[in-house]
Amino acid sequence: MSNIPNVHQAEPIPPAARDAIDDLLQSGDLFRYTAPQDAPVTLLEQDFAEMLGSTYALAVSSCSAALFLALKAMDLPRDARVMIPGFTFGAVPSAVIHADCIPVLCEVGENYRINMADFEAKLDDVQAVIISHMRGHTSDMDAIMTLCNARDIPVVEDAAHSLGTTWHGQNIGTIGKIGCFSFQSYKMVNAGEGGIMVTDDADLIARAVIMSGAYEHNWKKHDVLQEAFAKWQNKLPLYNQRMSNLAAAVIRPQLPELARRIRDGRTNHDYMAAKLNASQWIQVPEKLAPEVRAPDSIQFNMVGMSEPEIRAFADASKARGISVQVFGLSADNARAFWNWDFLPEKFDLPQTRAMLMKACDVRMPVQLPREALDTIADILLASVEDVMGETRAYGT
Repeated sequence: MSNIPNVHQAEPIPPAARDAIDDLLQSGDLFRYTAPQDAPVTLLEQDFAEMLGSTYALAVSSCSAALFLALKAMDLPRDARVMIPGFTFGAVPSAVIHADCIPVLCEVGENYRINMADFEAKLDDVQAVIISHMRGHTSDMDAIMTLCNARDIPVVEDAAHSLGTTWHGQNIGTIGKIGCFSFQSYKMVNAGEGGIMVTDDADLIARAVIMSGAYEHNWKKHDVLQEAFAKWQNKLPLYNQRMSNLAAAVIRPQLPELARRIRDGRTNHDYMAAKLNASQWIQVPEKLAPEVRAPDSIQFNMVGMSEPEIRAFADASKARGISVQVFGLSADNARAFWNWDFLPEKFDLPQTRAMLMKACDVRMPVQLPREALDTIADILLASVEDVMGETRAYGT
């Protein structure tokens, strides 16, 4: 098939970023704390907090760094147990372990969202919760916050895949105590690497700022209540996970593009979902009612197919030019919990395992035109027909 879309190609960085980078290169002023005020990282934090409706933001080296700092800033005791979904990226349990805590995994259903019965059953045994809105799929935040608030358990939102998603009209990442976002190259805003955290808690952000690497009096360049900082100076370790001015200069000009990217991503996702759901072998889970999504990829489950048939489907799609990641069947996949050999405790999650063995993932950059979406859908549908055509004909 000709004109196979490149599903890994990022959208071009706006020209304004090049101008900002040229200015930085001329000045050599790449460290966020060199300028007395209005450094690119500082301006990014102000813009991002305002955009999300949060009081404070801290830009750091990655979303993983933001998650780690969030846990450290909450001053959890060593070996505190932190609940995470069984379906997330390996960096999330890694951040928990880096923070001297213990990951506790809960079940995730066929719709990629937290199984609330298993979540509630394990909640009394944990001191904090990280909710990964994995691949942009929002779990039931109403139920989660009700359960956690009743027990005074802090909630951190891993919103790496959910910039622009809303729940009852409120931005994902602003519902829990802290929200953490990613600027990695496959996210809605692309700096190659980078992350940011948001919160309304002045003391918490002050602790995170100092631990991120605001040594000596560099914390004075942050727009936070100064008394929140003063009591923590030289009392917290420095992990040096700062963002550079270069990364901020790449990110800031993309923020005005975000609304368009969200709109196009949602339109493309819903168009593709309708085409794939026409097959009896493919099912794209529905969103939850309060959720308005901001997708840049599509996930779907293979229905009524054996493991060899699912593997054959993935092989057929790849042969036609579109790679399908089956989370549980891709060797060494960092999203399959049984590959996290570094966990101090192991968890048997049969529901999550069964879902991952049939859940598929295809990149779908928001800038793809309709004809490219048609090509991707035709490849996926033709590939599943290659495998299942005779079975369906026999059954009719």
